[in-house]
Amino acid sequence: MKSAMVMSNPALDPIPATVVPLADLPAPATPPSDRKETLRLLFDDLAGEREAWIERSISFYREDERYMGFLIQPGLRVLDIGCGTGRLLAALAPSVGIGVDFSGAMVAEARRRHPELTFLEGDLEDPATIEELAEQGPFDAIVLSDTLGFVDDVQTALERLQPLCHADTRLIVAQYSHLWEPALSLATRIGHRMPVPQANWLASVDVLNLLTLAGFEPIKREWRQLLPRRLLGLGWLANRFFAPLPVLRRLCLRHYIVARSMRAQRPRSLSASIVIPARNERGNIEAAVERLPPFGREQEIVFVEGNSQDGTWEEILRVRDRHPDRRITCLQQTGRGKGDAVRAGFAAASGEVVMILDADLTVPPEDLPKVHRLIERGSAEFVNGTRFVYPMEAEAMRFLNYWANRTFAVIFSFLLNQPFSDTLCGTKALTADAYRRLAANRHYFGDFDPFGDFDLIFGAAKLNLRMVEVPVRYAARHYGTTQISRFQHGWLLLRMVVFAYRKLKAL
Repeated sequence: MKSAMVMSNPALDPIPATVVPLADLPAPATPPSDRKETLRLLFDDLAGEREAWIERSISFYREDERYMGFLIQPGLRVLDIGCGTGRLLAALAPSVGIGVDFSGAMVAEARRRHPELTFLEGDLEDPATIEELAEQGPFDAIVLSDTLGFVDDVQTALERLQPLCHADTRLIVAQYSHLWEPALSLATRIGHRMPVPQANWLASVDVLNLLTLAGFEPIKREWRQLLPRRLLGLGWLANRFFAPLPVLRRLCLRHYIVARSMRAQRPRSLSASIVIPARNERGNIEAAVERLPPFGREQEIVFVEGNSQDGTWEEILRVRDRHPDRRITCLQQTGRGKGDAVRAGFAAASGEVVMILDADLTVPPEDLPKVHRLIERGSAEFVNGTRFVYPMEAEAMRFLNYWANRTFAVIFSFLLNQPFSDTLCGTKALTADAYRRLAANRHYFGDFDPFGDFDLIFGAAKLNLRMVEVPVRYAARHYGTTQISRFQHGWLLLRMVVFAYRKLKAL
């Protein structure tokens, strides 16, 4: 038995998903405005100089491309609207890359520089452009980099993207901060920036609102580049370690928003695999099976036993034979640690949703159906339990553990760019497809987490999955003893804070 999965890049495989039909498009747009026609002619004139302007601010563009590459993994089907000369699209290394720009001269330059990609002349606000793109979609990622500022009707333009999305499509909006408008305008006037006026300086809160109105759900919001110049290495230092910090990050030049289409989400009935890592948990095995309620289209229980000394393995086999009506898979762990056990269980699981239930049953099996329903409805792509909403049983969590968890919750909420209160709750769930993508991308983090919680959480954050916490009850253990000490627990959290800052923030 292998203790971890080795998967091919799923981005190159077909993604079964619902696509919003073209019939849901808004009414035809009005003819292009005089303002937009003036901008188009200006971009046509500047197309031949575009790369030269980029070279004058190359550190900024390289940082922007590098972070976009962090958000969009290689090998995806990528659509870049407002692609210019195609530099960003090429840097993303897509399996299929299509760039669209309303400047014919920019498109011609992009085709010359990147013949391996496809470039089309078109306008986001033109239904004919969307219909042409729909024949080649849907896409895994749609990029709007410095595009919305040149759009006449942003809400309608965003709505037009819906037919190009499947349930897993990620829309990435990158733009300059409106706080930098005076500095950038001055740079344009004195000849340090390409002389194209930005028509509309949208604040991030405006973009978030417009995305919601257009049927997209924002997932991630990030700020980068506090100093967009090298400045003898000071720019690198500031951008890596200081720009991501609270307060300072709001002053950054570049803002990024990642969103998904809510119109592409459809309720579905999914099978479930419940993975139960078990080490010295003999007294809890039968209760785990008997208390687990039916949910999902089909259900599978996967026990992964980890070198127990109390007869846990023999009890797992006995319970399996006693319950022939339940589909129970029994594995013995070849590696060490809960993280290895979870990976082995997920590798053997056959369900469309993979879930974790801790064998100590401190989180009741009866809470798992509501976790599963969130994924079936499309409300979440990664679900994490939180034990800090409902009252806990006495002795369920020791005093120091409780306050350590609460303190680190604030830190991890910052690191993950969303409220996250209980990273070490064992209850976690995601689709098997999302896990395969996570496993294929595991090389980015490496083998760093003996408990498995952070491997899943950080992996889900890297893939821009919609992460949701669901309240679960937390009871005292009735059999055996806890296998985590408060000091080991605290040291692990400190390590994970540093690791997450380095891998998710100080890029």
